[in-house]
Amino acid sequence: MAESRKHELIQPRTLKGFRDFQPREAGAREELIDRARAVFHSYGFAPIDTPALEYLEILQGKGSEETDKQMYQFEDAGGRRVGMRFDLTVPLARFAAQHIGQLGTPLKRYHVATVWRGENTQRGRFREFMQCDFDTIGTDNLSSDIETALVIHDLFLALGFEDFRIHLNNRKVLTGLLETLGLAEHATAILRALDKLAKIGAEKVQAEIVAATGTEPQAAEQVLALCQLTGTNAEILDAVTELVADSETGRRGAEELRRLLAALDAVGVPEARVKLDVAIARGLDYYTGTIFETFLGALPDIGSVCSGGRYDNLAELYTKQQLPGIGASLGLDRLLAAMEELDMLTSTETPAVAFIPLFDEARLHDYLRLAAQLREAAICVEVYPLPKKLGQQLKYADRRGHRVALILGDNEFAASECQVKDLATGEATAVPLEENAASLIAAIRGLVE
Repeated sequence: MAESRKHELIQPRTLKGFRDFQPREAGAREELIDRARAVFHSYGFAPIDTPALEYLEILQGKGSEETDKQMYQFEDAGGRRVGMRFDLTVPLARFAAQHIGQLGTPLKRYHVATVWRGENTQRGRFREFMQCDFDTIGTDNLSSDIETALVIHDLFLALGFEDFRIHLNNRKVLTGLLETLGLAEHATAILRALDKLAKIGAEKVQAEIVAATGTEPQAAEQVLALCQLTGTNAEILDAVTELVADSETGRRGAEELRRLLAALDAVGVPEARVKLDVAIARGLDYYTGTIFETFLGALPDIGSVCSGGRYDNLAELYTKQQLPGIGASLGLDRLLAAMEELDMLTSTETPAVAFIPLFDEARLHDYLRLAAQLREAAICVEVYPLPKKLGQQLKYADRRGHRVALILGDNEFAASECQVKDLATGEATAVPLEENAASLIAAIRGLVE
């Protein structure tokens, strides 16, 4: 029996909660990341990366009880207790505390990387997934809040969306109202109740607030009145300002919202894409100022696809230096699912737009030289490795998603021309084969751009 037959075959399978990405899926994700990266660069955000593993003490107790339970942790070969990062924010806190002296402030960074959480798997939720974060560290000036909103706006335009809305809130507004009502110490319980507003309704939320805080129903009504304000941004802002008039913290939050909205209007962001939404409660116990959540007009039920806000105590567990920050995270997996549902993803399995069939191996050097010329002109091209029948090669190209095939057989070489075949329509055009391939390059660009 042959050596390869002596061993029992291992069944190929993936771990529960993990997944493979085939070329089409991986390519779509890469394209999304490339577009996001271009927006980050346009605002001066620089990339960083951090290890997948951190000392356990860096990660443990920095998220919630739930994330502590979900964290992959173990003892490595050196006997150290380590954990796999469950988000990109805690590693950023450690990174900033460790390197801010060298890098200075403000630090504008983005980070696209994989994180791991051992949570229960369900539709759209995995144990390994990618996050795409951008943050500005070391300044509490509102100009950074404004810039964060502008980055979010430009991100969605770059990704091909026109119908989206950025919801804005400010933690100080609710804090101010709770101070006025004497409920500041119950902020966490109230936030948890408000987060259920859309699911269980105002009456049950009011009852939950009363039960959790022991306050009068009238006080709970005032909290709900704030979160249920409707109207234009200007009308809501005026009402908010009146509700928190007796609190310096609340007035400061309302003024920050006013300045933020005015700046977005001055830059030309349409009001239809910005919504003052004082009902945003999720995560308010973490944030200290401005909060963002972004929703798609065509798929509002998919939830926020880009969320974030201001936090003033990013690295307090790692350094005595105050390092306030603001940022947001683009939900790559959720956004890809939405784009798939909206038929916004391309179906190609290759990044190469051009395909060169191999007719004769004796001509291989000619094909390779031509391919090299096209690549110098930034045209991605694939040369087929085997001299199969043309029909078989074109079938491969069509399945892979190439846009054009460059037909170069003996007749074409003899005539010093190339047949440029549009694989979508099947039409072919003879193009002169010049020394610098200028006409061929122009013909390909005319079909694919």
